[in-house]
Amino acid sequence: MLCILRGAPTALIKVLGAVHDLAAQPSHSAVKANAVLARGRAMIPETPMPLPLRALCLCVALLISAHAALAADGDRQAFEIERFKLESGSTLPKAVVMYATYGKLNAARDNVILLPSHYMADAHGYEWLIGPKKALDPNKYFLVATELFGNGKSSSPSNTPEPFHGPRFPVTTIRDNVEATHRLLGEKFGVTHLRAVIGFSMGGQQAFQWAVSYPTFQDCVVVTSSTAKTYPHGVVRLEGQIAAIEADPVFNGGDYTRPPTKGLEAFGMVWAGWLYSQEWWRLELWKANSPPGTTFESLVDRFHHNFIPGADANDLILQMHTWERHNVGSTPGFGGDVERALRSIKVPVLYMPSETDMYFPIDDAKYEAKFIPHLIFAPIPSLWGHTAGAASNPADSKFLNETIGKFLTDAPVRP
Repeated sequence: MLCILRGAPTALIKVLGAVHDLAAQPSHSAVKANAVLARGRAMIPETPMPLPLRALCLCVALLISAHAALAADGDRQAFEIERFKLESGSTLPKAVVMYATYGKLNAARDNVILLPSHYMADAHGYEWLIGPKKALDPNKYFLVATELFGNGKSSSPSNTPEPFHGPRFPVTTIRDNVEATHRLLGEKFGVTHLRAVIGFSMGGQQAFQWAVSYPTFQDCVVVTSSTAKTYPHGVVRLEGQIAAIEADPVFNGGDYTRPPTKGLEAFGMVWAGWLYSQEWWRLELWKANSPPGTTFESLVDRFHHNFIPGADANDLILQMHTWERHNVGSTPGFGGDVERALRSIKVPVLYMPSETDMYFPIDDAKYEAKFIPHLIFAPIPSLWGHTAGAASNPADSKFLNETIGKFLTDAPVRP
């Protein structure tokens, strides 16, 4: 860019160089764009130059700031809530919700889609659904992707000071996460209505909860590989995985001084047995997504020794407690009755269980489907187990993007 300005005043080159260098730094889009403009505007008045060159400098700053905002889609930010009260009655002195955005919020603030995260995921977990040729085009929608409490970045046992550090961090519910996100949308973006809530796994639990807690806040809801309640068999699975971690003597009731490696390795192996279908293993479908030369033994070893790299044991356990306690029927006013809570949903729901999910079995989804008034039930025809709901292979990605894209096109928009 600067090469075209040979012969221009040195001061102009200095201004543009400073603006360009700042724009190249990694940061969130809005922060970067504002900083670029601030530096450009601050330097221009101090630089003696003809009016046409002054105007050119500001125009270039504007262009670079726009590029910075676009290039930084998906960067993560922190939203802080002082004295956030949880369902348990505990109050976090400062609750932090990490989030990222894609696209641009329009003037009417009516193009917003919420993407709540799944187990131990960050805000990039839905990029299989985002893009110009996918269901969620950021040129059309403003996408807000949030991160659950307990993932190690949002408020978690591992990053919260005493009195809530480690095992003393209170259990957070799906409803706690929904309430914090509701605050984020309203206080940060001034959003009072969503085009949709779309969620996979624990994100699907959140989507169902939005439909019950805030029945008219969104036009529609999409749920993949999830249910509105964690049923007893799911609780047994999760408790088995928790027990695997806690059995390591190093765990020490959660007050460990080094990672409980043996417990984390056992946790990974237990998890591996549930993640995919039996047919996936028998047909060796794992070869499709594995580097050349991967063997069954090396795949199993990866689950055993490096399933969720760097994850903190207390964080893993907290999110499993969040998962196992979820029930839309325990929303105030429903007395624990999941059927009545599901009947209360007012907006269209696209319900997409995986046909081979062992975390959220399709029979549980079929049971719930009977009570949802405005339902499209579209099981994912896949052998990829739970992961089918997050497009873990090209066929499932195509099915999800086409089905969700059509649903969003057809779903009525609130007047």
